Amino acid sequence: MNKEITEKSKKIILIILIAGCFLSTLNQTLLNVALSSFMDIFDVTAATVQWLSTGYMLVNGVLVTITAFLMKRFSTRKLFISSMFFLLIGSILCAFSPNFAILLTGRMIQAIGAGIIIPLLMTVVLYLYSSEKRGGIMGTIGFAIIFAPAIAPTLSGFILEYVSWRWLFIGLAPFLLIIIVLAFKYLTNVAETTKAKLDIVSVILSTIGFGSILFGFSSAGSKGWDNSIVLTTIIVGAIVTTLFCLRQIKSNDPLLNLSVFKYKIFTLTSFINILIT
Repeated sequence: MNKEITEKSKKIILIILIAGCFLSTLNQTLLNVALSSFMDIFDVTAATVQWLSTGYMLVNGVLVTITAFLMKRFSTRKLFISSMFFLLIGSILCAFSPNFAILLTGRMIQAIGAGIIIPLLMTVVLYLYSSEKRGGIMGTIGFAIIFAPAIAPTLSGFILEYVSWRWLFIGLAPFLLIIIVLAFKYLTNVAETTKAKLDIVSVILSTIGFGSILFGFSSAGSKGWDNSIVLTTIIVGAIVTTLFCLRQIKSNDPLLNLSVFKYKIFTLTSFINILIT
C-alpha cells in the first residue's frame, strides 16, 4: 500500500471511484423499460432491440477479464479517467444517434468503460485499506452497485414519461464530466505499473467462451431453449471457458487468478451471488 496517501486522500479517491461506479451500474439497467419505445422509434424487432442489453453484457463480460492485465500495465488514474471518457463518449453518441446502429455503437462504447470500473474499484480498495477495514468499505461499494441498477428502471420510466428518450443519455453527461474533472484534480495512483505481457490466447479463449455463453443465454428468450443456435453457442462457450480456466490454473501469470476459489467462503458467496443475480 502507498503510505504517502493520507486518510483524507483515501476518502476522496474512494468517493470519486464509487461515484463513477454508481453511474456505470446505473447505466446497465437504465434502458430496460425503454426497449419497447426504441422498437417503435427505430422500427426494429424485439430480437434486434435486445442487442442494446445483450451487446452491452458481451462487451462488459469480456472486458472484466482483460482489466486484470490493464491494471498491471496502466496506472489507476489513467484507467479510471479512460473508463469515464468511454462512458461519456458513448453517452453522447447515444444521445444524438440518428438510427439504431449508432445507438448500439454508443452502447458498446459505454460498456467498455463500465467493464473496467468495477474490477478497478475493488482492486484499489485492497491497496488502500487494511484487511480489518475492507469489509466496511466493500459494504459501501456493494450498496452503490446494488442501489443504482435498482432505481434505474424507475428513473428511466420517469424520463420517458415526461421528456425525450435522449435524456436517458444527456442526463448522464454532466455527472460524468464532473467526475472526470474531480479525477484529474484529486485521483492519485495507488499501485506501481509493470510491463506485463498480455496472454493473447487467454484473451481469445475468454472472449469466445464468455461471449458464447452470454449470447446463448441472451438469445434463448427470443429463439427458445431448443433452438440449435442457442444450444450450440452455450455448449461451445462452456467448452472454451473450461479450456480458458485450465490455462489460467496452469499459468504462472494468469490473466484471471482462479486460485481464490480455493477459499470455500469466497466460492459459496460467489455462487449465491450468481443465483441472486
